[in-house]
Amino acid sequence: MSKVKILIDGMELYAEAGKTIMEAAEDSDIYIPHLCHHPDLHDVGGCRLCVVEINGREEAFTACTTKIEPGMIIKTKSDRLDKMRRLSMELMLANHVDDCTTCPKYLKCELQSLIQYLGVSTSRLRRTLNAVPVETGNPLIIRDLNRCVACGRCVRVCQDIRGVGILGLDKNEEDRVYVGVKGKRSLVDSDCRFCGACVEVCPTGALQDKKGLFKEGNREDVLIPCKHECPAGIDVPKYVRFIKEGSYEEAAAVIREKAPFPKSLGLVCMRFCESACRRKGINGAVSIRDLKRFAAEKDTYKWKEKAFKKESTNKRVAVIGSGPAGLTASYYLAKSGHAIDVYEKLPVAGGMLSAGIPDYRLPGEVVESEVDIIREAGVNIITNSKIDSLKTLLDKKYDAVLIAVGTDKGVRIPIPGSDLKDVHVNIDFLRKDLLNLDIELKDSAVVLGGGNVAFDCARTARRSGCKEVSVVCLEGPDHMTASDEEIAEAKEEGIEIYNSRTFVKIEEKGGRAAGVVCREVESFSFDENKKLILNVKEGSDHIINGKTIIFATGQRPDLEAFAEINLTPRGLIDIDESCKTNIDGVFAVGDAVTGTASVIQAIAAARKAASSMDIYLGGDGNIKETLSAEQPLNPCIGMEEGFAGKECNKYQCIPIEDRCDNFNLMTVGLDAKTAQCEAGRCLQCDLRPKLTKSKFWTEYKVK
Repeated sequence: MSKVKILIDGMELYAEAGKTIMEAAEDSDIYIPHLCHHPDLHDVGGCRLCVVEINGREEAFTACTTKIEPGMIIKTKSDRLDKMRRLSMELMLANHVDDCTTCPKYLKCELQSLIQYLGVSTSRLRRTLNAVPVETGNPLIIRDLNRCVACGRCVRVCQDIRGVGILGLDKNEEDRVYVGVKGKRSLVDSDCRFCGACVEVCPTGALQDKKGLFKEGNREDVLIPCKHECPAGIDVPKYVRFIKEGSYEEAAAVIREKAPFPKSLGLVCMRFCESACRRKGINGAVSIRDLKRFAAEKDTYKWKEKAFKKESTNKRVAVIGSGPAGLTASYYLAKSGHAIDVYEKLPVAGGMLSAGIPDYRLPGEVVESEVDIIREAGVNIITNSKIDSLKTLLDKKYDAVLIAVGTDKGVRIPIPGSDLKDVHVNIDFLRKDLLNLDIELKDSAVVLGGGNVAFDCARTARRSGCKEVSVVCLEGPDHMTASDEEIAEAKEEGIEIYNSRTFVKIEEKGGRAAGVVCREVESFSFDENKKLILNVKEGSDHIINGKTIIFATGQRPDLEAFAEINLTPRGLIDIDESCKTNIDGVFAVGDAVTGTASVIQAIAAARKAASSMDIYLGGDGNIKETLSAEQPLNPCIGMEEGFAGKECNKYQCIPIEDRCDNFNLMTVGLDAKTAQCEAGRCLQCDLRPKLTKSKFWTEYKVK
């Protein structure tokens, strides 16, 4: 495109023909005051703050609507322009509340910044405020029309960019212009898509995100809460959109870019993404985990054609532990060209995925299919191989060692009777069949603990033929650490839950366990040393009967083989930011470092460890890969009738009568129609950061 020579405040510029004065100035980082202008929106010149003088013309022109012409001489500063701008600003401020310090946009407000730049004071104004109630009843968005200056940005972005068009400029009884919802309806009733674009472009505090929707941090990240809260940073909106479009293989590829266990995650992920989903504030979060499962089940592995595999480095790495952390790190290290041997003490690979999560939640064949792909990458997994000494591996001349042993030792609280026969710990109980442990399950069981593992034990006991199963925990009903679905399903299966109890001793009868003596807890807390402080109800001792007692009160790592490694005060492996231990060449990752966490957290940590180890071994540490197709984002989402009330899928189990006497997978996956419908509930939060962030006058080179 041809260039046009112009002068702005004596500076010679060459700008593209057809651009406005405002666009030419912004391209050269020259500031012209403005409020209704936004780089992504068509300009209307409504605020009259961007007025400029053009040599040879008497009137002032709005820079945002005036096209440049060859040889045009433009002046952006003069006494006349200052007066015009101040008058325009004062007219806007006459209807604007004067309490900036109480506004959520305080110190981040374009209007406030302009007041400072123009030196405008409201002290000489005749205030004509007409206070209206702040609208807080809409989902996600607060509308405070007392702060609205009718710039029209929200109207234009809703209509022109998003194609929804539910906002418009209107007049009230006093003939004042304000932004209203068409038909004077609520945002829900008007079929708002709740994309947040209107909030993003609003230059004042008139439109606000409800408190708590976003965390502090980088705008590009926090505006996409599901992706931001995923420990591995999986691009959730991208694979959800692929599912909506019917591109299931591409959706699976997106997940694979960050995690080598998509099928497992689709069944047991802790759903941090769903907890952060903005749709939750309307009518329930998008069923992201179920969509992940759907995509993984549709995977045909075409992504393998795009996967990276670097040349051999002739470096050898030993990994101790084949759980999600150990195998994820091994996978990326193998792809980076290193030879990997994984040592696993159990007869199967997968760690807690295979030997800690019951088959009714995560079938063994699902884990094995994902482990096979890791083997394909060149990872050698040696099962039934317990490492008794770190020196054993170092003597084998490995160039690096990764400790990823997890937390697979149950904690037995030392109360009277805890060593009785038929008293077990969670991990041993869940692995009793795998390891042929001598654990005889009686017809009644009491599980001590309130987390997901406690419920795994309880529901495993129920499926193994135990008629009466109870869960006893310290926490109250609303503060249990187990997931809501785990608790609800356990209740359906007839498992009794006793909340707010502490365990005093194991009741004995004939040298065997007969129940648990408990006390009611009125409150509890932890001191600065993490020591439990209990406030119990006097005289509340009672017995909860059970002939099998299972401690599910936590897990710890087995670190006896690593005496040389420094530990933290919590008894976990001490590492630096690069996952290095105190011994050169020895790294650590996973639950043995953090304490018991989730599968997705282990995967995220392992990616970091793999990158650090690759750098240590002479590589560049780059394990990023693009396995999915590029996905152009269409900012025009359009209106959809009944969008706010759209419901497609809820987490589902097979009927109670079909699941309590077996270990078959108990959840139901989505079909294609339901998956696409559920994906269509997504608010597409990743569109919002694509809107250009407005610059304040302080950010321009020429002010």
